[in-house]
Amino acid sequence: MLLCIDCGNTNTVFSIWDGTRFLCTLRTSTEHQRTADQYYVWYSTLIAHHGIAADITDVIISSTVPRVVFNLRVFADRYFKTRPIVVGKPECRLPHQPRVDAGTQVGPDRLVNTAGAFDRHGGDLIVVDFGTATTFDVVAHDGAYVGGVIAPGVNLSLEALHMAAAALPHVDVTRPRQVIGTNTVACMQSGVFWGYVGLVRGISEKIREEYEKPMQIIGTGGLAPLFAQGDVLFDHIEDDLTMHGLTVIHAYNKENGAI
Repeated sequence: MLLCIDCGNTNTVFSIWDGTRFLCTLRTSTEHQRTADQYYVWYSTLIAHHGIAADITDVIISSTVPRVVFNLRVFADRYFKTRPIVVGKPECRLPHQPRVDAGTQVGPDRLVNTAGAFDRHGGDLIVVDFGTATTFDVVAHDGAYVGGVIAPGVNLSLEALHMAAAALPHVDVTRPRQVIGTNTVACMQSGVFWGYVGLVRGISEKIREEYEKPMQIIGTGGLAPLFAQGDVLFDHIEDDLTMHGLTVIHAYNKENGAI
């Protein structure tokens, strides 16, 4: 079985793939000081709780936090006796090479989303990922990543608003009942929710104008379903796009003898 690990700035997600479906998905906070042994205690406890007997033979890692990769490598080697593939490293092959400025290092999360989205929906796509940052990835007709946009994430914006204006409270991200807020919390929720609806729609329209081809918009990330309520923003919502992309890249490497 394949263990897919996606390490983001806020959370790290582990999913077990049996070749046809994900058996379970586990989530923990991203902490660079967590050791391989601590990962295994956490992982094995939850696997036992779910009642899954998973014989892990392969591990693939995507990480936007370089400092955690070493301990995840040790985790895979020590407890599963396998050398993991790390997306973005030279030994990890991609189904389609990105076409960006020379010397540019594309984030592993964006490469993985590109691979997953192209496998499911073909090319000419905009992938909007609601993570710590809100990213827009442009996938060409042949599956190559050709650039995109990075904007502040929703929760990051809320935190910055609270930090910069002491009188403003922490609020949950939710769709407000009306645009015009009649109290401070409602005003903040409206600003964040409808502000990001406008941001996604506006940036997507600009990308389409520049790309000069019809494009589908794919939403992913934890807040994508919430923002899909606000308007017709997305053609598809993909909850497991990153994990699916990891399975696609792993399969490509296996088929081409890289592992």
